Amino acid sequence: MFDFDIETELRTVHSALRGLYKRTSRRVRQLALVPDKIRAEIRDDIAAVRQRDPAAKSDVEVLLLSSGVHAILAYRVAHKLYLSKHYFPARLISQVARAATGIEIHPGATIGKGFFIDHGMGVVIGETTEIGNNCSIYQGVTLGGTGKDVGKRHPTLGNNVMVGAGAKVLGPFTIGDNTKIAAGAVVLKEIPDESTAVGVPARVVRQQGRRVSDDVDQVHVPDPVAQEIARLEARIKELEDARNEAP
Repeated sequence: MFDFDIETELRTVHSALRGLYKRTSRRVRQLALVPDKIRAEIRDDIAAVRQRDPAAKSDVEVLLLSSGVHAILAYRVAHKLYLSKHYFPARLISQVARAATGIEIHPGATIGKGFFIDHGMGVVIGETTEIGNNCSIYQGVTLGGTGKDVGKRHPTLGNNVMVGAGAKVLGPFTIGDNTKIAAGAVVLKEIPDESTAVGVPARVVRQQGRRVSDDVDQVHVPDPVAQEIARLEARIKELEDARNEAP
């Protein structure tokens, strides 16, 4: 029925998969003896959780139960593989970590020490993202691209940056040191050092501890729909009055 031997083809595929599994397993076993640098990075990551998460009670609890730490630990290993041009096992580890934690960190991203992901579900960190030391991000954060850039496509975060829950930072620009991005903000351009950015699109409302002159109230924001309805009601009343006054 077929012009090729199915059993032979299946044996060939099986042999190739077995060889790939052995090579990947051997590489993972080599990484089981975690290098001192990775071990130090993990210690810094655990210390960051203990410092910034009041719910963390012990190092053991953080190491065993924190999904953010699990995702970062997997990233540290995958990143070493990525730098060694072992792209497939690197992506395999990152995808397994994504399935287990809900946090997707591309192994090509560059992340400094003391990185803290709180809760973490829905976090996405793109391939060319660069994150400095002692940064914190919360659930639902995207450090991504806009789809129109090539090469460096994702943002660079300086040191001590905090990105609030649900915020989106999109594009190849820099978020300065000691900057805070408010929850739900959409950042599409560079933010200077020592700033606080809020809104959609994000704008700087505080810089170096002082309010910016064009500050915006993020609580008492006018409702554009209600404003339009009020305008239409006023116009209808104006037309009705004109009709009633007509002879």
